[in-house]
Amino acid sequence: MVCSPDSPPGGFLLLLLLQVSTWYSAVSRFSVKGPAESIMVLLGEDATLPCQLSPEQSAAHMHIRWYRTQLSPAVFVYQNGQEQGGEQMLEYRGRTELVRDSINKGGVVLLIHHVRASDHGQYRCHFKDGQSSQEAIVELHVVGLGSAPHVHIMGPEDGGIRVLCSADGWFPKPRVQWSDMMGMNLQSLSEFQTQDEDRLFHVEASLVVTDSSLGNVTCSIQNPLSGQEKASAIFLPEPFFPRMDPWKAALAGTVPVLMLLLIGISYTGWREHQAKEREVKKKKRESHERDQMKNEKEMALKDKENLKEELERRKALYLEDWRKALLYPDWRKEKFQPADVTINQVIHQNNSDPERKENLREETQDLLLSDKKGDCNLITLNQEGFISGRHYWEVDIKDTDEWTLGIYEKPTGKIGLSTDLQNKIFRVLEKKRCEYRALTCGPPDISLEEHLQIEKYPQKIVIFLDCEDHDISFYDMTHGTHIFSFTQANFNGSLYPYFSFKSMQHSPSEQY
Repeated sequence: MVCSPDSPPGGFLLLLLLQVSTWYSAVSRFSVKGPAESIMVLLGEDATLPCQLSPEQSAAHMHIRWYRTQLSPAVFVYQNGQEQGGEQMLEYRGRTELVRDSINKGGVVLLIHHVRASDHGQYRCHFKDGQSSQEAIVELHVVGLGSAPHVHIMGPEDGGIRVLCSADGWFPKPRVQWSDMMGMNLQSLSEFQTQDEDRLFHVEASLVVTDSSLGNVTCSIQNPLSGQEKASAIFLPEPFFPRMDPWKAALAGTVPVLMLLLIGISYTGWREHQAKEREVKKKKRESHERDQMKNEKEMALKDKENLKEELERRKALYLEDWRKALLYPDWRKEKFQPADVTINQVIHQNNSDPERKENLREETQDLLLSDKKGDCNLITLNQEGFISGRHYWEVDIKDTDEWTLGIYEKPTGKIGLSTDLQNKIFRVLEKKRCEYRALTCGPPDISLEEHLQIEKYPQKIVIFLDCEDHDISFYDMTHGTHIFSFTQANFNGSLYPYFSFKSMQHSPSEQY
């Protein structure tokens, strides 16, 4: 056969077709399959992410790579028959291993120990053999079942009771639902969810209950992936709900009835006049009115007795569980002893008598001089410091723009009222103009600072000191509301009342 120089020989074409066929076969000779369903693992447990070659063949000689969004750095790299740690992401080092029990049949499993919230999401298993490579996607769902919800009463609000539900350690973002005793859902007033440094969710949801007949309300927190939930219920005592005065309710019902009776009596009298029996009907009407007034008096006395019984019942329920109810400071006083304290008065120089002005000026100078020598505490405790029991005392604040009120603790072993403020620990409520703060401070600085939102400025404050439960609470006696509490305070010495017309600027030692 004669070959033209311009046309390729037949053998060359056959060789080219064979190479293309071999290359195509090499590219498409295997595929990778992952699990059909997402893999769900509880937080802290181990996760297994499997992948399988199809058709079955050995993957021991292949380059196997597990990664998230980019090939490098990777979750895990297997090459030349062993693990390669150079390209591994820091957060997976020491937590991953490759299970190779079925690697000769094309099956490999990536094992992730102690799963975290950050492990949640997609993974890709990538197989490479020479120029051929295939990969599959595996979906990992991390489920975090956090703490059971903590439900407690915040106080009265909008004609009802505000209840708060909180929980920690949930992942992913949970669902929160309120319900009543019958299982009917209730609408939350507000809901806030935040994540900590481990990406776990903290949730807070509040509810205002205005129906005093509900009895119990339940807060449920559910994981949206697994459907698992935890719930807590709280009993709402009926006396805690604001209610109408029984006397007003009785009066509101009696007046319309009385008006109807008067109209009826007038109409009857007119009919009696028409029938010329006015005198007889008049006596009957007067007798009826006397009976009506007698009945009204009896009803009023009965309503008064019912009101008294109702107040006694509400007070008894309050006293059974007074620690949880941040209401009724007057009733709370019955659980505490009045402290024997003396509060120094502020001297005002508003007297037209020149001689009186001079005397007041001298007294004021003496007071200021004594204040410089002391610690500016306007409260004198007429006994030894408190170390046990329950005590309370009241302080009139009036319209003062700046003050500090609370207690200070002097460590055991100090004698007398030392002016060395470095040895004192203060737990106080502070006002400076329109701002309020709760402070715990002592050597060397402030250890707790919380800004308070107070809508109605208190004129008189009562302080309750509970040495048994380690609790210090402030109440507004003018409006009967709770202001702030230092709970679970660690007392290591004697406690003394404290009151000053100065604020804590930085630390107790710097304000004098």
